[in-house]
Amino acid sequence: MWARRSDLPLDHDALGRFLPWLIAFMVYLAALALAGMLLLNTMAARWDRGMGDTLTVQIAPADTPEQDALRVRATLGILRSIPGVARAQLIDEGRLMDLLEPWLGPGGATKDLPLPRLIDVELKPGAQVDAAALATRLAAAVPGTAVDDHGVWLERLIRLIRTVEALATAVLLLIGLATAGTVVFTTRTGLSIHHEAIEVLHLIGAQDTYVARQFAGRALAMGLRGGVIGLVFAVPTLLGIGYLAARMQAGLLPDVSLGPQHWAALAGLPLVVAAIAMVTARLTVMRTLARML
Repeated sequence: MWARRSDLPLDHDALGRFLPWLIAFMVYLAALALAGMLLLNTMAARWDRGMGDTLTVQIAPADTPEQDALRVRATLGILRSIPGVARAQLIDEGRLMDLLEPWLGPGGATKDLPLPRLIDVELKPGAQVDAAALATRLAAAVPGTAVDDHGVWLERLIRLIRTVEALATAVLLLIGLATAGTVVFTTRTGLSIHHEAIEVLHLIGAQDTYVARQFAGRALAMGLRGGVIGLVFAVPTLLGIGYLAARMQAGLLPDVSLGPQHWAALAGLPLVVAAIAMVTARLTVMRTLARML
């Protein structure tokens, strides 16, 4: 597909000079959409692994510390007697204060607040525990307890993330179609401009594939140039978003940094766009020449 020698003055086409910048804009948008999709997929997988098999039991505070201790021991005894529970551990007050600090501020979470006691429950792999039945059993033994099943809201959250991922995928497809349409328009314009030169090439024995190879090579070069330009502008944007997210208080947002595999996928965008431009230009030339000549 590479044209070593060009018999058509394609470099002098005024319209073709704008194609790299149009492709750069498309690649910039595609990089943002792809980065968002990759991050959402990573976060969904991380949450699914980390919270899919966990429960949180809340125990309402009692009037005295002694009553608190009795209620906690009774709750832990019930939880550890369930076959599907791998671990049940009380979250200490220091860790609870750390969890509340992003929401209440450095001095907002004090020990004078009537905070519930929290028990972190980890289930065995593949174990099925009826959260509603467990909540009824705990409430009967220790009034004021509640069970927070992470799987319920996690399933809804992951469903929302998958929906956003589908929308991002649709955006990438639309960007690809827009890029292909731009290349088609530019290629047909070039064919019209150089119609007489193409007829001369046919008279001296040149085939359609020879002409298509020159247009495809030109589209490949412009696609690579525009893809690199778009990626160069997208990288600072993504780094800036990551920097702003990292400066926010811990606990409010998950880690949104891009990993090496994410950057590798983004680095492949110029190659993909250049390949789309090359194939689109070749097919456009072949189909147009078949009708013109």
